Amino acid sequence: MNNATQTDISQSAQPETLSESSNSAYIAAEVSKSVVEHKIVTDAGHSIVLKVFNSQQVSVKGVCVVAAATGVAQYLYQDFALWLTTLGYDVVTFDYDGIGLSVDKHVKYCKSDVLSWAYNDCPAVLDFVERHFFDLECIWIGHSVGGHMLGMMPNTAQISRAITVAAGTGTWWYNSTPTKRVSWFLWYFLVPVTVPLLGYFPGDKLNIMCNLPKGVMMQWRRWCLKEGYAVEKEGQWLKERFANVNVPIHAIAFSDDEMMSMKNIDMLHSQFSSANITRQTVNPKDVGHKRIGHIGWHKERYQSMWEQVFKPLLTG
Repeated sequence: MNNATQTDISQSAQPETLSESSNSAYIAAEVSKSVVEHKIVTDAGHSIVLKVFNSQQVSVKGVCVVAAATGVAQYLYQDFALWLTTLGYDVVTFDYDGIGLSVDKHVKYCKSDVLSWAYNDCPAVLDFVERHFFDLECIWIGHSVGGHMLGMMPNTAQISRAITVAAGTGTWWYNSTPTKRVSWFLWYFLVPVTVPLLGYFPGDKLNIMCNLPKGVMMQWRRWCLKEGYAVEKEGQWLKERFANVNVPIHAIAFSDDEMMSMKNIDMLHSQFSSANITRQTVNPKDVGHKRIGHIGWHKERYQSMWEQVFKPLLTG
């Protein structure tokens, strides 16, 4: 078991300001919640920051762990986390090493890659959940690479079930058209030029994601240039790790995802060969929206979609 240690940062930190809501009940729920922030130290020796959103329901159903997409800081999932608490769930969000609150120094000093997020960060979070929510069902909600983590972390025994959202392989020639048009430039020119030169990916300056550690971008690039993505590049051990996952997975895809095509999504989930997988493709117009896409579904303006898509999974 991971021996991560924990340090409380704030015992009564209030949620950050959210977008205006027309739902008065939702506003009341927002302001009534306390957010507890923790810093935990992984077995690799680096620290990451997580936040606990406590449900005020009398009977707590379980704990949801929200695992972010690459380059998406945990604060961007705050709207969704607060809404989950109204369903009777405690919620844990976290930043991977080198992202958001888990940047100790400049990101160029971060030594992590995607696999180390899976080896170190995710087990540390799950050990925290096991210590603090040991009697509750644990639901892993993985957005994009957060879904990949299920097949990359050492084991998933602490997870009761999982929901993946817009999670697919990064094989660039299978990406949805808007992303495929530029991904060849990203992987064949921009990343191999800027990352070795600067020691990190300058996403903030380029307005492409955020600043990302060198190891993350170079490893991600190597995977995206392979037909079989990470499993092909890393070999049999990773193929077996994906195949050994037996957590029930509900895979949610958005029909207008500008990054992940249905091919990408099918390829990733086919690697979970021992898991019971159910698939759901959400068309924006069917849930009252013009567009959802790859990033942003977790913002409060999509609450009507949450009610129709996520609520039945969590309260049924």
